[in-house]
Amino acid sequence: MEEQVTRLVDKAWEGFQKTPEDQRYLIAIAGIPGSGKTTLSQIVADRLNARHATQHPERAAAEGPVAAFVPMDGYHLTRAQLSSMPDPARAHARRGAEFTFDGGAYLRLIRALREPLVSGTGPIRAPSFDHAVKDPKPDDIAIRPAHRVVVLEGNYLALDRDPWRAAARLVDQRWFVDVDFAVARARLVRRHVAAGIARDADEAGRRADENDLVNGEQIVRERVGTVDEIVVSREDEGWEQQK
Repeated sequence: MEEQVTRLVDKAWEGFQKTPEDQRYLIAIAGIPGSGKTTLSQIVADRLNARHATQHPERAAAEGPVAAFVPMDGYHLTRAQLSSMPDPARAHARRGAEFTFDGGAYLRLIRALREPLVSGTGPIRAPSFDHAVKDPKPDDIAIRPAHRVVVLEGNYLALDRDPWRAAARLVDQRWFVDVDFAVARARLVRRHVAAGIARDADEAGRRADENDLVNGEQIVRERVGTVDEIVVSREDEGWEQQK
């Protein structure tokens, strides 16, 4: 795992170093639920910030971190929006499916991040997801001008249908975290029970089978034709480069 993470961080840093000062370097990390993409994304952003602080201590002290981590969770449709759909029961049961996200708003974020950085550039705000209220929290993540690297993470960031496809074309790197479905299912069962989403392993397993992994099948089946990295996540070995 450590060798793979180091290689990916080195690649991201090298790409950032080649990016003009008035541009951001965007990395989109996609994968099925339970693939480990969130953990990988957070690690990459943290390692980039640590490297920046070591190599450019004065700039880091003055401007703060160089990398921002932005998960896709904030683009969930609200429960009220799901309730207003033609089939509210299905919409709530399938929350997490592609049609329960605001892909248009996500595309607008990516377009905003692609705008040149100028002297008057201010923060760009993205939503987060409030698990306590089970709804997005608007404008909760501030992407400042000093955030020259943005690590984006989410299930549908490499989906080959618009608006996700249009957003994928605008990023600098598309990474896909590949995982065996059985490994993902075991992780999801543990996660759902720990988070209180399911009462026990049986209920968590049904949720994984009837929603999470159904979404996962679409994510794999409809992945864009070209990605820059396929990162294999294993239960016992972490991530390693696919041969």
